[in-house]
Amino acid sequence: MQQIDLPASLPDQPLPADLRGWITESYQRITTFQDRWDRPQIEQFVASDYELVYQLLAWIERSRLASGRRFIEWGCGFAVVSCLAASLGWDVVGVEAEADLIGEARRTVANWGQPVELVHGNFLPPGGESLADDPTLPSLGHPVESAYEQLGMELDDFAICFAYPWPGEEDFVADVFARFAARDALLALFCGPYDVRLYRK
Repeated sequence: MQQIDLPASLPDQPLPADLRGWITESYQRITTFQDRWDRPQIEQFVASDYELVYQLLAWIERSRLASGRRFIEWGCGFAVVSCLAASLGWDVVGVEAEADLIGEARRTVANWGQPVELVHGNFLPPGGESLADDPTLPSLGHPVESAYEQLGMELDDFAICFAYPWPGEEDFVADVFARFAARDALLALFCGPYDVRLYRK
């Protein structure tokens, strides 16, 4: 895969006012969700820097880098990134394995009024787990149906894939994408504070 150089000015790009308000409200909901004491924490859910991710996605759109309009988010959580992608006019699917999170994702989609298709399922394509060198990676072993079987699609039907890999999973996520994605598809990653990356297969 080829890493695409991103402009240094990326974080300086302005956000539409309505999106900024939606993002602020989503952060508040996420904090309330994570602060609840009456249920176990979902350790694998950490919010992205939604402003920076939107700036990356908007730059992809302005630069016409994508080979198509279909976008998939692996592990969508509250579906904030999925809604941001849909606001750019992309055909968006958000995939989430945790039932509590898919419920919150549906609420986000309803609040934002974005046409996002949500799937409660496993974002890994069938056979993807075999590419892991470490059997303890958090993305492995989710006892839910394959998202692609539910959709009647394959990963190579999507032009853009977004993920926020758990620390130590970056190479695994890239390997899965390289194996199953379509040629010329884009992989957008949020890897931590001030760190977004973009690759083309």
